[in-house]
Amino acid sequence: MSYENFQEALDILDISSRVSHAELKKRYQKLSKESHPDMPNGDEQRFREINEAYKIVETYMKNFRFKLDEEEFYEQNPFSRKSKDWFYNF
Repeated sequence: MSYENFQEALDILDISSRVSHAELKKRYQKLSKESHPDMPNGDEQRFREINEAYKIVETYMKNFRFKLDEEEFYEQNPFSRKSKDWFYNF
């Protein structure tokens, strides 16, 4: 897989920023349902493109390696940081 293929897959799925696996799957299901050949406005070629794009992005997400340190944790979960600041007590 090249970066160009990956970027094309993101464009096909209309993903422009961070996305969770659940959000990716939901987006894929919506697009594939709209383009399914059995649907009134279905397009078999578009359906295949969506399936291929989903496979590329899903493979990337499954093989992505995370740093399992405190900095990465707080970057992924910014509101879980406990502080003595009164604002975080709400």
